[in-house]
Amino acid sequence: MGERIGVVDVGGGFRGIYAAGVLDYCLANSIRFDLGIGVSAGSANLASFVAGQRERNLAFYTKYGLRKQYASLGNFLRTGSYIDLDYVYGTLSNTGGESPVDYDALVRNPMELIVVAAEAVSGEAKYFTKADIGRDNYDICKASSAIPFVCKPYAIDGIAYFDGALADPVPVEKAFELGCDRVVVLLTKPAGVPRQPGKDPLFARGIQRKYPVAAEKLRHRADAYNAGVARAREYAAQGRALIVSPDDTCGVSTLTRDPEPLMRLYRKGLKDGERIQAFLSGKSS
Repeated sequence: MGERIGVVDVGGGFRGIYAAGVLDYCLANSIRFDLGIGVSAGSANLASFVAGQRERNLAFYTKYGLRKQYASLGNFLRTGSYIDLDYVYGTLSNTGGESPVDYDALVRNPMELIVVAAEAVSGEAKYFTKADIGRDNYDICKASSAIPFVCKPYAIDGIAYFDGALADPVPVEKAFELGCDRVVVLLTKPAGVPRQPGKDPLFARGIQRKYPVAAEKLRHRADAYNAGVARAREYAAQGRALIVSPDDTCGVSTLTRDPEPLMRLYRKGLKDGERIQAFLSGKSS
């Protein structure tokens, strides 16, 4: 039997367009993986990849993402969520939507798909699988993408979930636990630049009263992310992992909705995808 190869997409809001570019390169060049683990926007990227839908994600970042229904202050004032996850992963993605997931292809593909979410009350990681997806039921992507305070937690079977980055922001260890021999790690920030807390303390105060454990996790999310990247770099030094990350983010942040820098970042991903072929052929260090 051959090696078991995994790919991890850590998400990053609209910066996820970089990883979408990398994965589109893989689709265009018939690069396959045995396992994919997606966090937040990375879960959506990988769902399209498993379904074989090249450039599907691109439209979500550069077209649908500009709509008020997708993300707006109006959404937040009406519902408590800036991003309407039901619109993104339901209205647009279901059968009859503008860009439906090819559910049959997703199920047919033997590639395993793991989607990471964080239980809102306990802060613990929940690793959903392809078995938790149904036709026109992509709730696990909604749960994985519920950015604390920016979105209300998303409930599945009565359990509320926040963004998976709260619990396991760089799940490279999980990929090896699940039997991968080598792992490609897709970051949407430069690997050598530590993540800063940014607005995390502010958002943590916003959820502190109802979700104190999740709030504490959010305060330390940057540290957890940086530790995960450091671990991935250790694996990379051993030849067991490849980190693919942009040399800069082209001015794109988590909620950037300007098509021009988004397209620049996407094209960086398309170009950087070339590194994966070399890694898988054993020519990459």
